[in-house]
Formats: sequence, structure tokens, C-alpha cells
Amino acid sequence: MGESAPVAKPRFKRILLKLSGEALMGPGGFGIDPPTLEGIASEIAEVRALGVELAVVIGGGNIFRGLAASAHGMDRASADYMGMMATLMNSLALQDALERINVITRVLSAIEVKELAEPYIRRRAMRHLEKGRVVIFAAGTGNPYFTTDTAASLRAMEIHAEVLMKATKVDGVYDKDPHKHTDAVLFKRLTYIDVLQRNLKVMDSTAISLCRDNKLAIIVFDLGTRGNIRRVVQGESIGTLVTDEENRPW
Repeated sequence: MGESAPVAKPRFKRILLKLSGEALMGPGGFGIDPPTLEGIASEIAEVRALGVELAVVIGGGNIFRGLAASAHGMDRASADYMGMMATLMNSLALQDALERINVITRVLSAIEVKELAEPYIRRRAMRHLEKGRVVIFAAGTGNPYFTTDTAASLRAMEIHAEVLMKATKVDGVYDKDPHKHTDAVLFKRLTYIDVLQRNLKVMDSTAISLCRDNKLAIIVFDLGTRGNIRRVVQGESIGTLVTDEENRPW
């Protein structure tokens, strides 16, 4: 029997993975699709098995969108708090899926829900990561008017993540929506300034500015292709890299 190919060493030691709530819907239009959730959990388990310290931020758009609700007359702060509760529900669902495949996790919430999750304390989060636990950050920043993209950027910097990996439904950042325009062009590399000046839909401007000010690289990639999380972690040039000219992870 031939020897199996050696497994590539991870390029990064500590990462933050940003998932949209919609990523959990699968083919449905709402809520959580169990097979999709299990698939994401198994990919996270693969990456953790490589020795990578991994934290996750999940949006809540599959359950409730605060911005959309406020556009229909609901108070923005109230709507955003409801959205934070949706992210907590998604975080607990991912925790359950991971622990069913023997991946130890901790959910840390920016809003105190002591019966369900630990309160967010930066040093506690760091310690969990050092012990090999997957840390799931719930409830955004704990403040209205801030998106989960901004929460992901903030948490990534607080835990000293080497890269922020944003999983999407497309294979990177395009100059326009590739689902609507057949001539859309994929960017392999962008600077933070490019993203802000072109108003590209990578993350909101607050999140991009935070990453720029702290030189945190962002990799935008397709979650729909099995194994892509591992490929990015192992340094394959997948998706779009957003950074400055001097700070390149590979």
C-alpha cells in the first residue's frame, strides 16, 4: 500500500471565522438546516484537529434582521437587541453540533445570559483558546448599531487572531454581484482603501476601518465548497485577500 500524502501544516495558529446567519439556512429560506449545520461543524472540527486555535462569530440574519425590522418602523436599538438574541440561538446550535462530534466549545456572550453562556471576558476567551476549545462569540458587541462584522473584527483583534476569515456564498469579492452580472470580475487581492473607496460589499465600513487601523488581514472565501476552511488555514490562495501592501499572510 502506498503512503498517504502528508497533511500540509496550517499557515495560521489562531483565526477568527465569521459566518453569516444565512450560512446555516442551507437550501431553506429561514432558520437552521441541520445537515448544513453538521457540515459546517465537521469542517471546523477538521481545522481544530490541525492544532489551529479557532474562534467563531455568527450572524443572526437567518432568524431576525435588526436593520430590516427598524426599516419597517421598529426602534433600531430594540431591533438590534433582538438580532443579538438570534446570534445567541445560532451560537448554541453550532455548539451543540460541535460537541456531538466531540469538539469542546465555549459560548461567550456579550449580553449576560448566564444560564446559557459564559459572559464575554477577553482573558477567559484567550484561555479557552489556549486549552484547545473552540470559542463562539455571541450577541455581537453587546451594543446596538454595531453589526456582527464589526463584532468579528473587534473580537479578532482582542484575541490576537492572525487573520479574519469571512465565509460567504460566493468565491471572493467581485466588482459587482456575480449572481446578477455575468461580467463581474473577481478580485484576488485588495487593500482596505480599495474596499472603502469602491464601496465593495466585503464588510461594513466600520469593520474594514478597524481591520485597517490594526493591520488585520481579511480573507473572503466560499463556504459552499467542502474543505475550503481547511484550505484557507493551510495557506492555499482561495478567495480574496484584503490587507495593505506591506502586510501579507502569504
